[in-house]
Amino acid sequence: MQQLRNQRGVTLMELLTVVAIVGLLGVIAVPGYRQYMMRSGRADGKAALLQVQTAQERFYLDNNAYTANVVGAPPAGLGLSGTSASGKYTVAVALGAGGQTYTVTATPVAGHGQDGDAKCTTLTITDTGQKGSTGSAAVAECWK
Repeated sequence: MQQLRNQRGVTLMELLTVVAIVGLLGVIAVPGYRQYMMRSGRADGKAALLQVQTAQERFYLDNNAYTANVVGAPPAGLGLSGTSASGKYTVAVALGAGGQTYTVTATPVAGHGQDGDAKCTTLTITDTGQKGSTGSAAVAECWK
């Protein structure tokens, strides 16, 4: 009998209390983490757009026109990969009148996490630096 009284352990109530606290913390933390991941993915898309914008300006200096050829090697194209650094976005260029204006669009790639971003679905930038986005959030929120 003496030996049974000296044994210590965790009661079921203590275990259930710890499980409930961990579950509550998980419920609070997961949405915040998901938003953080979406914002970091947007940063990847914005960086890709700015990279294309810089390459377009270099191309314009040499050719007096912009190009829609992101992937092609210079002098016909910009020599970029056509995707963002982490592969979460594809980048495309739409030219305006006579190749004198352009709009670059970053579209999320399905299956890479950003396609679930309903706030900022696509990101755009023009030759004049005008930033845009589609989705439920304001442009300023998507580009901050």
